[in-house]
Amino acid sequence: MTNDKIIACICEGSAESVIVNKLLDEGKLIFSRDDLLDNEVLRCRSASKFEGRYLGKGFTKKIAVYRILDSRREDFKLHKAYKSKVDVINVITAPEIEMLIIIKENKFSDYSKVKSKMKPSEYCKQILKMQEVKSQEFVLKYFMNTEELVWAINEYKRLANIPKDEVCLADLIV
Repeated sequence: MTNDKIIACICEGSAESVIVNKLLDEGKLIFSRDDLLDNEVLRCRSASKFEGRYLGKGFTKKIAVYRILDSRREDFKLHKAYKSKVDVINVITAPEIEMLIIIKENKFSDYSKVKSKMKPSEYCKQILKMQEVKSQEFVLKYFMNTEELVWAINEYKRLANIPKDEVCLADLIV
């Protein structure tokens, strides 16, 4: 990535954080760890806490905030003073990051039949018998092969009904 912006990458949950860190470590994202604010993926969901912790540092470059989250409704309203200095890009993993596991297991069509009654994480636990699906250790071990992770991310974009203007994880892959 060009160094015209500082990148803040904020992950909602631990599974998202594991996946983004893995992709960063393998050089699979459109930005690198060196581009990141404090060289790390952040876990700060509140706009006001983000402002207080990071935006008072007097940056000379514009900041792009990539928020990796599964909710389309979650607000991240920055103070007016930061509007021209910060771009917020929501990267939606709806309904849940566990959809990548369902896809990797080739169960997308099976899950589609029960999705109105069952969240992806519940499907992974009950049907796929993956009790630890929410743990960082499980996600890291399950997606040990980065190429399989990238395939699942791209396949999710192909299979899912993603709204036209919505950014998803596949859009961050190089």
